[in-house]
Amino acid sequence: MRPVLRLLPLPFSIALCLPALADDEKPESWALCPVQDVIPVFSEAPQTVAGSSAQATREQRAEQPTSIEGDQLSGTEANPEYSGAVQLVRGDQFLGADNLKYDQEKDTYVADGHIRYQDAGIRLIADSARGNQGADSHQIDNVRYQLVSRRGNGGADRIDMKGPEGSLQHSTYSTCDPQDRRWELRSRRIDINTDDGWGVARGATIRLGKVPVLYVPYLKFPIDDQRHTGLLYPAIGLSGRNGFDWKQPIYLNLAPNYDATLEPRYMSERGFQMGAEFRYLYEKGRGEIQGTWMTRDDLVRDRMGEADYDPLNPNNPDPDDGRGFLAFEGNHRFNRHWQARANLIWLSDARYQEDFGNSLYGQAYSSVTSTAGVYGSGEFWTAGVMADHWQLSDYLTSERSLPYNRLPRTYLNWNQPLSRWISVGGHAEAVQFQHDEKPGGSRIDIKPTISLPFQGAAWYVTPTLAYRHTEYRLDAELAQEIAVSRAGETYGLPADQLTPAMIAEFYDRSPSRSLPIGSLDAGVYFDRETEIKGDRFLHTLEPRLFYLNAPYREQDGLPIFDTRPFNFSYGQLFRDNRYTGPDRQTDANQLTLALTTRLLRQKDGFERLSASIGQIRYFDDSRVTAPNEVPLEQGKSAWVVDANYAPTDRWTIGASYQWDPKFRREDLASVRARYLLPDDGVVNITYRRRRDLLEQADFSFLYPVTPSWSVVGRYYHSFYRDAATNQEPGLLEGVAGVQWDSCCLAVRALVRRYVRNREGDMNTGFQVEFVLKGLGSAGQDTERTLRRAILGYYRDDLYLVPPSNIAQRPDDTSYDPDPIP
Repeated sequence: MRPVLRLLPLPFSIALCLPALADDEKPESWALCPVQDVIPVFSEAPQTVAGSSAQATREQRAEQPTSIEGDQLSGTEANPEYSGAVQLVRGDQFLGADNLKYDQEKDTYVADGHIRYQDAGIRLIADSARGNQGADSHQIDNVRYQLVSRRGNGGADRIDMKGPEGSLQHSTYSTCDPQDRRWELRSRRIDINTDDGWGVARGATIRLGKVPVLYVPYLKFPIDDQRHTGLLYPAIGLSGRNGFDWKQPIYLNLAPNYDATLEPRYMSERGFQMGAEFRYLYEKGRGEIQGTWMTRDDLVRDRMGEADYDPLNPNNPDPDDGRGFLAFEGNHRFNRHWQARANLIWLSDARYQEDFGNSLYGQAYSSVTSTAGVYGSGEFWTAGVMADHWQLSDYLTSERSLPYNRLPRTYLNWNQPLSRWISVGGHAEAVQFQHDEKPGGSRIDIKPTISLPFQGAAWYVTPTLAYRHTEYRLDAELAQEIAVSRAGETYGLPADQLTPAMIAEFYDRSPSRSLPIGSLDAGVYFDRETEIKGDRFLHTLEPRLFYLNAPYREQDGLPIFDTRPFNFSYGQLFRDNRYTGPDRQTDANQLTLALTTRLLRQKDGFERLSASIGQIRYFDDSRVTAPNEVPLEQGKSAWVVDANYAPTDRWTIGASYQWDPKFRREDLASVRARYLLPDDGVVNITYRRRRDLLEQADFSFLYPVTPSWSVVGRYYHSFYRDAATNQEPGLLEGVAGVQWDSCCLAVRALVRRYVRNREGDMNTGFQVEFVLKGLGSAGQDTERTLRRAILGYYRDDLYLVPPSNIAQRPDDTSYDPDPIP
């Protein structure tokens, strides 16, 4: 199970209860720290095995003898006294001193003069030390230490250790260099037990420079990766919407393989909310249940007095009703081929995401979906039985606008080569469609295929033949609606003037459609070696031809359950259907001509240039359409161009363009550029325009001014004006901030102005975060904000899934601060 929020463990537990970074966060950078160790490595100390735990080495050393060496030996045989470069070694433990008295019978020692001690977890110097090796107890006075397994150093007046237990008197800890103490943790006393994993700090203070900023008289906290029941660090905020906001997580360690977290939350302007999370893990699966609930939200009652409040909107929550959400995500593996997965969510009302989230990301979708099923996969097949259900999450729309629920859906995809020259496959699907506001039905779609993949070293020709059969069983009400609509279009009469005979002519509860689909996909690869500025490149030229033929079948009598036209793009040039689902199958007699060229650096495969251009030639008019879709006419489609060029290893420039020669108009234009600055800086510029839909520009940057100082920003603007929805041009999001970084302390301050609901209301938020490297952070999570706003803020994000595509829980407030009133 993933670690809970906890303290970063220290071998001697010198820490405060601040949350550790999550697993997927960027590792802390120590690039600005001095290269040398605070306490240099003791050359005479034994080498420890990397990755060995303190408990493991303690158990190993218990079975090992103690060896003592020195320049001079005096005293008796039972009580020897060593002097001059004395070394005491047992397992991974090393103790060096100028003088050492050892009682062999009692296995005790007393050392003084240039004390040096080291084990798997710590390296220290001190004035004197005494202990009992047999009992594994030690006392060390006037200590300066450095952690070995992680960065950190400090001192203590005295350290007492006995096996897994220990205490530090008047201790300090920091990850800063001793000559530049940007922050430091001081404690009157810290008691620890490494077996139990607990520490208790008394009189603990955190200082920034010389200024104390936090004092805790008594604190019990975990010191290792073990999970413990207790309080986690609270989340505290203040806003005009929520008022004083306090959330206090309480962690419950219920068992080794499951746990829970309670999250009571108090908002002075809204009321009390209880949240909870339960996680479990077992050999074949895992899962997580989370949710929140508040019996009454005063925000709902306050909103009723606003001028733009619509009391007739049924999606507005009742002020006396409770509000919350419940979500479950889990999976179970049956065997190597089959597993069950579920992602379920329930919202109390359609305004929940707006009222408990703080970004447009939560408002980008008008519905949420719950999905559960059993899924399988093999070498040549995938299959599944699943169900999904949609719930409204936009109070400005209606339940009727929701997609159909699929209760259930069964599918099978198969593609298997029978020999070098023949491959067979197919797709089969059976779905039951259900909707609370509309009549539904069921659908069976079967599409077997056979292809002959002829190919050589530099060419390929793949003819494919498919046969698609789609059949429906419709509810009587839906069959009646389709019949009335078709009769009205055929006879040119309104519905109330149609006779039963006219309607009966088109009434069919079991419509179907069958047709063959043929295609030919062919391409050639040309390549040559070339040299540009001393680098060897492979230059390719890849012409491609794709012919598609499908006869016309009348489909106006088929319902539209889950099908819509694809947005026209380069990939659309090579599909055998321009629709997303089987409710419509395009008729076609068309030829695609496309050309791609690439420039590949031979020493590492880096793609310096890739450019593609293509166009479809329609030999006949297309007669199949979806509702409100304009039919395709004979002629040529828009030219589609995609290109990416990297003039240097730091520059990347890309463009997408669509030009319709028939209407002599630009359908789409997109230009993007990225420059990678030194020291992990980045600049992004993007402009995108789609006719009659959007026009936006986005500029973001992380600019290092000095190794310590950097500025960040984003300006995201819409130029599009939509008279139908009263959408006006304006700012979508603006971010400006400054970052200061040092070896052990970082500070980030941001101001952000953004659109936070569908009405276009603007809000401003401020975020400040102090990062005490090696201990934790205080303030709002600025890194999450910047990671979403600036692609490349974490350099690794350029090669991973963009963070904006990561799903959030409905009340996720970790991204955005509450707006300033």
